Amino acid sequence: MEFFTEEHEIFRQSFRRFIEKEILPQYDEWEKKGETPRGIWKKLGEQGYLCPWLEEEYGGPGGSFEYSIIINQETARAAINVGFGLHSDIIAPYLASYGTEEQKRKWLPGCASGDTILAIAMTEPNTGSDLQAISTTAIKDGDHYVLN
Repeated sequence: MEFFTEEHEIFRQSFRRFIEKEILPQYDEWEKKGETPRGIWKKLGEQGYLCPWLEEEYGGPGGSFEYSIIINQETARAAINVGFGLHSDIIAPYLASYGTEEQKRKWLPGCASGDTILAIAMTEPNTGSDLQAISTTAIKDGDHYVLN
């Protein structure tokens, strides 16, 4: 059974051309600066390459997760690390799954358009990049939270 459809392969070729035209010519400079320019996020959003699984009602293209797989395969193939997968496939799904309706309507359209760029930030000592090692807790106590 074929996993990807002809539509998926057309999308793959389109994204591959996008990488070749819009990212690779500047990528080494971005790496030297340690920064991916905001403008490329906007271009990704305009093409439907950010949060491709996101429903149209929240500003997404209404695709499926297979499109995220293709984007991640193609960024790996091009050997680029620009954070699109972290943004679209790790952080945004938390907001889509656990955010309130108000939060979804406020933040998700910007995630899909490139106006909002998501990241993970950690400050707990001895945790490094291992989110599961975080021991801080937030326990609801009435109308507020108690942090440990």
